[in-house]
Amino acid sequence: MQAKYPSDSICIMTDLVLPGETNPLNNLFGGELLARMDRAASIAARRHSRRIVVTASVNHVAFNRAIPLGSVVTVEAKISRTFKTSMEVFIDVWIEDRESGIRHKANEAIYTFVAVDETGRPVEVPIIEPQTELEKQRYDAALRRKQLSLVLAGKMNPHEATELKALFL
Repeated sequence: MQAKYPSDSICIMTDLVLPGETNPLNNLFGGELLARMDRAASIAARRHSRRIVVTASVNHVAFNRAIPLGSVVTVEAKISRTFKTSMEVFIDVWIEDRESGIRHKANEAIYTFVAVDETGRPVEVPIIEPQTELEKQRYDAALRRKQLSLVLAGKMNPHEATELKALFL
């Protein structure tokens, strides 16, 4: 299986925040943003694996900035690391200033997807080769996140989590 680059999987979705998608403070519902991020991440995972993909987990979500009614919101998703059958997808959410057009990062998230065949069985995915400095940072951090998740779930002995241990030694 040939390696791929994070840029091969990128999905950029831009949309407008409409009244039916907002809470009583006239900001985008968190659940609506989660759905947008899930769609963008699934497209990125599908582009990378060229398989059916399913959301395995939402590992991290940071709602750092409210997204007001009428905002132009852009969700950018791309693969940050692959494992045997799973893919970590890093998602950045941007909003445009209405007057200047300058984009500001509003939120981010990390989702994990698994590639499956037509019967729902996991299948292997191509490895990823990060290119930019940010891609390399996210790639390295993904292994630490995976090890932490496995340790917390009782699926990995903490002494075997070499990347996590390296942070503290």
